[in-house]
Amino acid sequence: MQESRNIHALINLLDDPDQKIFEQISQEILNLGAIAIPFLEDAWENSFNAILQNRIEQILHQIQFQAIVKGLQEWKKTETQNLIEAAILIAKYQYADLDEEYIYSFVEQITQDIWLELNGNLTALEKAHVFNKVFFEINGFSGNKKSFHSPQNYFLNNVLETRRGNPITLSLLYIEVASRVKIPVYGVNLPEHFVLAYTFLPIQFYDEVKSDDVLFYINPFNKGTIFQKKDIYSFLKQLKIEEKPEFFIPCSNLTLVKRLLKNLMFSYNRSGYLDKEAEIKHLLSILEA
Repeated sequence: MQESRNIHALINLLDDPDQKIFEQISQEILNLGAIAIPFLEDAWENSFNAILQNRIEQILHQIQFQAIVKGLQEWKKTETQNLIEAAILIAKYQYADLDEEYIYSFVEQITQDIWLELNGNLTALEKAHVFNKVFFEINGFSGNKKSFHSPQNYFLNNVLETRRGNPITLSLLYIEVASRVKIPVYGVNLPEHFVLAYTFLPIQFYDEVKSDDVLFYINPFNKGTIFQKKDIYSFLKQLKIEEKPEFFIPCSNLTLVKRLLKNLMFSYNRSGYLDKEAEIKHLLSILEA
């Protein structure tokens, strides 16, 4: 009860015209963290003061951003570095109140749908075709070619709702579901693109993997088209980019998430949201440290 009164008292001081007082009060509220969010939201809804509402919005965003920063720091330390967990953290940058349960339920459902279609007698290529049928044909996922550079393509909740994504988010979802049905599929960090590699066996250590460990490649942006190493050579030649070993082998989940953030930075820059670009750059720096 006393804590509630203290928070209300702090919020009531947020419209103080003295900038120094505002900054001091703002910092005190920020130090409270997530516990202050419902009080701030309630104050915003019941206020007709535009200045106060704007200041509350700023503080809410900072609290939520701090939570994402902390979440990514903790995620980086985990052994598995689960892609869905990272994708949810990043999506919360734009959708603070997203429904996490919906995302996990969706992933579980599509996993179940694919698992029911698989059997131990299928070849790797046949498994990929079964996976693609459920993922792309039945569930309707495809590349968002009309709005390729839109920031919305980078937020998993939006990808699930619209069934449209970019090469990275579609790959992320594909990898996560594949891992749940024991299919060895991993990201390949190509320049100007992002694709998947289907390997002979599950990968234990990414620094030991070779291109010979790859059976074939998958393009999730083009509804799961299967292709070979020679096609990557042709792609690089077309772009006049020098061949590097990492363009042909699976990358880690950390590399994938860093690539997602780098591209999201570019997307915000392209859209003119330089403040958002700077914040995403800060998130990226956490993973690159």
